[in-house]
Amino acid sequence: MQIMYSFTKILARNTLKNLPLPLLHDLQSIPAFNEQAFIAAHEQSPVTSVRLNKAKDISLFATKEKVPWCADGVYLKERPVFTLDPSYHAGAYYVQEASSMFLGHLLQDIVKDKKGLRVLDLCAAPGGKSTLIASLLDKDSLLISNDVIRARASILDENMTRWGYMNTWVTSNDPRDLGRLHGYFDIIIVDAPCSGSGLFRKDAKALEEWSEANVQLCGERQQRILADVWPALKEDGILVYATCSYSPQEDEQILDWLADTYDVVSITIDIKEEWGIVSTTSEKKMAGYRFFPDKVQGEGFFIATLQKKEATDDIRVPRYKSLHDKKIQQMAGYLLAASEALFIPTDKEGYSAICAGHEDDLQLLKQAVYLRKTGLRLGEPAGKDWLPAHDVALGIDTNTELPGINVTKEQALHFLKREDMALTNLQKGWLMIRYNGLGIGWVKSLGNRVNNYLPKHWRIRMEITDADYL
Repeated sequence: MQIMYSFTKILARNTLKNLPLPLLHDLQSIPAFNEQAFIAAHEQSPVTSVRLNKAKDISLFATKEKVPWCADGVYLKERPVFTLDPSYHAGAYYVQEASSMFLGHLLQDIVKDKKGLRVLDLCAAPGGKSTLIASLLDKDSLLISNDVIRARASILDENMTRWGYMNTWVTSNDPRDLGRLHGYFDIIIVDAPCSGSGLFRKDAKALEEWSEANVQLCGERQQRILADVWPALKEDGILVYATCSYSPQEDEQILDWLADTYDVVSITIDIKEEWGIVSTTSEKKMAGYRFFPDKVQGEGFFIATLQKKEATDDIRVPRYKSLHDKKIQQMAGYLLAASEALFIPTDKEGYSAICAGHEDDLQLLKQAVYLRKTGLRLGEPAGKDWLPAHDVALGIDTNTELPGINVTKEQALHFLKREDMALTNLQKGWLMIRYNGLGIGWVKSLGNRVNNYLPKHWRIRMEITDADYL
């Protein structure tokens, strides 16, 4: 009777959001779950948060409330139209849900000052966690950001390009392909595809599509993804598992499946009580962290960390001839601030720069996976001229002395729409368009006119009114 009465109350209070009763039932097993507060939180609007790119340090959102577990994260009182902010297009910040920023705190606690790591973000699109990870790693480390769906990998590519790091590469492969890299990765992050219940406040479609059958299907898919990529994690390597689902079947029960299937140990970290994060333990004593919107300023999220204790085969680098092109270095070397990069071909005409210590990685990876983005795209030769890639304007390793022009917000938005910027009296040649000192793209001045080299698929397509330019 008590259970039925409780669910009757839930049903009466739940008319606004229609939260699924089976989900609420499953959450009763979580000791810290407060059903009344949980339902009330879903009648509130989601919060907006952004994370600053510390490598592109400009004064933004300086007076805003900080995300407690992320030094670079801030809350905004309202959600602006980010498309109309040239600083966003310059990669000065990333719009990321606050709960998922906890990944940074977790990694900093676990890996501390370790250098030269090989990290895989397996289900990386659209790029929130990858941009966060990139900001934590040293230059000798390498981040591989992957998404199996090509359309999503394209968005991931753009966001990683905006963030500007040379040691972040993008792939688009099935987890099984990456699993062939036996013992290669020190850290693998699997933010697994899930039923999406943690996004109910942000995404009405997630609520409409939720079902018990989908939760079961997602749990099976999560197991398959983890099994496929598991061989790529080295002995004593770290697996970070995360979902935006509240369902224990996709969270604690997946941890128990890992414990039953592999030799792993659970890793815990210290968190502050005032953060409101719920520490949880599975039936097999595997630790995880839950984020409920009634306890934190953020959406639903689950994350856990495990260490692999199984021996793995050593992967060997094949013998190879260096792809470094000294002639291209002489032509395009002026684009970079540092001289340690290798200049390598990426297609029939284009070239990229990679960190000098990453050519072994390139030779290994290209045997197993499709490399969509390798290092910093530089562009291509055009006769005696060099046609600079858009990526150079956004790169943090770019030579800051390259010719350019600082523009107003109105001019920047016209540039980003590929419209006339009304620029006059410019020196001839390639000019980087900068907004608040940050590159957003290239033009070529011909004296009597200016050609806009913003890639067409990057341009702003929304209509902009006169008030938006202010």
